[in-house]
Amino acid sequence: MPARQAPQPANPPVVSAVPRLVRMVVAAAALAILVVTTVIVLRLPSSSVGVVAFGTVDQVAMFGLGLLVAAAVLWLGRPRVDADEHGIRVRNIATGQELSWAQVAAVRFEKKSSWATLALRNGDELSVVALQAWDGERTLTAVRGLRSLLAAHQAAHAKPREDLLYPPD
Repeated sequence: MPARQAPQPANPPVVSAVPRLVRMVVAAAALAILVVTTVIVLRLPSSSVGVVAFGTVDQVAMFGLGLLVAAAVLWLGRPRVDADEHGIRVRNIATGQELSWAQVAAVRFEKKSSWATLALRNGDELSVVALQAWDGERTLTAVRGLRSLLAAHQAAHAKPREDLLYPPD
């Protein structure tokens, strides 16, 4: 008769999310910008305005400008959130923060919210732009995952409350 093995502890949940719809929209916009820029660059040599004639240097400069604008538009799809039992890493459009669960008081996402927020223990709030309302069920699943990670941390680090009704003598 084979020996029974002790059950292995389940892997703690990991939450990772990006704004899917926003990424698709900014990718399409960046592609459109590149297409329009390319058409303008290819038509540029055949047009002249008054005494000004456009040459190869102007074409390269215009295409470079189009690349820069497309890259700036793609930057808007940068937000991401990753969380595990140790903490949460939030990357918004321009900033990023790594927090331990001890710093987080609550994960908020109301019906009228555009994205989720973290209520921090110091009274601040941190927007989690990666969790957009537009993404619907994906966002709800990620928010539930973050809330369960926070609840697990709070349960593991709960401090017993003193009964203030009958203080010790």
